[in-house]
Amino acid sequence: MTNAQEMVHPDLVSQSRDGEVLILTINNPPVNAFSPGVPEGLKAGLDAAAADDGVKAVVLIGGGRTFVAGADIKTFGRPREEAPDLRGTIEKLDGFSKPTVAAIHGTALGGGLELAMGCNYRVAVKDAQVGLPEVKLGVLPGAGGTQRLPRVVGAQKALEMMLSGNPIKATEAQKLGLIDEIVDGDLLAGAVAFARSHADARPLPRISERDVEGGTPEVFAAAREGIKKTHRGQLSPSLIIDLAEMAATKPFQEGWDAEAGKFLEAMNSPQSRGLRHIFFAEREAGKIPGITKETPTTEIKSAGIIGAGTMGGGIAMNFLNAGIPVTIVETQQEALDRGLGVIRKNYENTAKKGRISMDDVEKRMSMLTPTLDMADLKDADIIIEAVFENMDVKKDIFKKLDGIAKQGAILASNTSTLDVNEIASVTSRPEQVIGLHFFSPANVMKLLEIVRADKTSDSVLATSMALAKKIKKVGVVVGVCDGFVGNRMVHRYGDEARKMVEEGANVQDVDAAMNALGLPMGPFQMSDMAGLDIGYAIRQHQAKERGEPKPDGWLDRIVERGRKGQKTAAGIYDYGEDRKPKPNAEMTQLIADYRAEKGITPREITQDEATKRLTYSLVNEGAKILEEGIAQRAGDIDVIYIYGYGFPAYRGGPMQYADEQGLQNVVADLKQYGQTPAPLLQKLADEGGTFGGWDKAKGQG
Repeated sequence: MTNAQEMVHPDLVSQSRDGEVLILTINNPPVNAFSPGVPEGLKAGLDAAAADDGVKAVVLIGGGRTFVAGADIKTFGRPREEAPDLRGTIEKLDGFSKPTVAAIHGTALGGGLELAMGCNYRVAVKDAQVGLPEVKLGVLPGAGGTQRLPRVVGAQKALEMMLSGNPIKATEAQKLGLIDEIVDGDLLAGAVAFARSHADARPLPRISERDVEGGTPEVFAAAREGIKKTHRGQLSPSLIIDLAEMAATKPFQEGWDAEAGKFLEAMNSPQSRGLRHIFFAEREAGKIPGITKETPTTEIKSAGIIGAGTMGGGIAMNFLNAGIPVTIVETQQEALDRGLGVIRKNYENTAKKGRISMDDVEKRMSMLTPTLDMADLKDADIIIEAVFENMDVKKDIFKKLDGIAKQGAILASNTSTLDVNEIASVTSRPEQVIGLHFFSPANVMKLLEIVRADKTSDSVLATSMALAKKIKKVGVVVGVCDGFVGNRMVHRYGDEARKMVEEGANVQDVDAAMNALGLPMGPFQMSDMAGLDIGYAIRQHQAKERGEPKPDGWLDRIVERGRKGQKTAAGIYDYGEDRKPKPNAEMTQLIADYRAEKGITPREITQDEATKRLTYSLVNEGAKILEEGIAQRAGDIDVIYIYGYGFPAYRGGPMQYADEQGLQNVVADLKQYGQTPAPLLQKLADEGGTFGGWDKAKGQG
């Protein structure tokens, strides 16, 4: 910067001069969020520029690694007078008498892009990204985004950007007219030069004065139809479309005023509270008491996987995608060939969709070494066992691994229910053993339950958390119990669903109740997809362990007829080529016969009762899990349910959903439907508390 003279106004925005250009640098690390202090600094900078005849233009730039990555989410929900004045700052920019240039590197997202659109011009480095991601938090662009973006990029593209919430690259933004110039080399020098060359431009170009291209009624009608599939049951997408239509059909000021009200409507909705809760809960899940940045970790440079079936193959793909070579072991050549064929086919299908190239397919396959000899895992940094759920088989494998794996290798089991302590006990190094419970299909599902056994070392736990990030999973640490967190809760949920059918509900109505809540699958649709034989085997195993007689419920009888779900094209439902569930008259009769045999007179069960009984059975079991310390936080349980079981993110997960309903109401309904509330749930309800408050009180929310 030449002849730059530094004058610092409020700490977060510094003013400096380069000749006739005043530079306002936002210094609010790490992402220059638009928090209190930033608007005051920017307004002071504009006042200084207005008062100084020597200033001909103003450049806004972000200090550090980015422009402005958005509004400060922590300020959402605060009284308006306490929230940072983004709208007022942008109004001041829009009406400013001298040219303003936003210089963008890193990201300009949400309020950051709205701030940039309030300027007369925008320049950026070519790898910068811009976008309006508010829909992902259940809100909408509230500082002119819904009014300005359609005026720059047209109605269709603006709707696509605002409804997906996904950013676009600066190079695409330039083609759309959202960025005026791509700067090669030093951004600040390029922005100052641009500002200097446009210092005398009059009239100043203001986005608020433009018209919207392509804002036909058909475009908005199509968008409203589209969100029925992509954003079913959500509020903010429909508000975004309404506001974009206003941009196309009404004066700017009218849309600007309406946007403020609709932003508050969206922000104060349970949906936005749910999405914001998950945003923070996902970040909290990475924090584990006793684990710090100083905890030593091992770099995972190679992985071994035992089992090339659906799970083993899917797990292998995660490592290959992250550039980590994999050795995969099977007992039979035929099984190995079949597993490799499935992996290749999955990659080729991805390539056909244009997401990766055929070169990528070959590169990933070349990092995969198939073998029938477990001894070939001797150099792997981590070995994951992914064979079927049988304790004796798993213990036998871990005994062998103990003699093969190198010193310091992590030995992991992909068990979904079994005792990791018992598995670890057959090795001479239980501190190196951990559970890594991937969800099926493992190459798609984002959740990874990281099961900390009694003797798992801090280093192994910290390495596993870092690995989850590397292979693009959301890792959540859980303790050892039957089913850990997710499956333990889902077993209880399944029990309640079966019980309702015994009492008189139709399986379709039970599933429909959860579909209406926003879950893509109800309990029976999910059981059919997972395979009814899996739940059947678990029930048999649990009964045997408890010394109880062999289970003989209506669902057990369906399995004993050879109906295992989608994989046999017949389970609770029938399945055709489209894999859509269709009711089966014989199964309906089987259930009716079962009720008659047990002397049960069927009664009608409303959708409201079904929804409450199912969701609150999850909540009640979740409360027991928290009391036992199996999960650290209610927020962790919510993250597990959203990423592993399809609970809608806009509901915030089962524990957040219970908070929204009021825990006193949850307790009253549980009692009405014959369930005993967990002591923690009862205590919180008696105190007028919430699970969110319980997390905060523990210093974990």
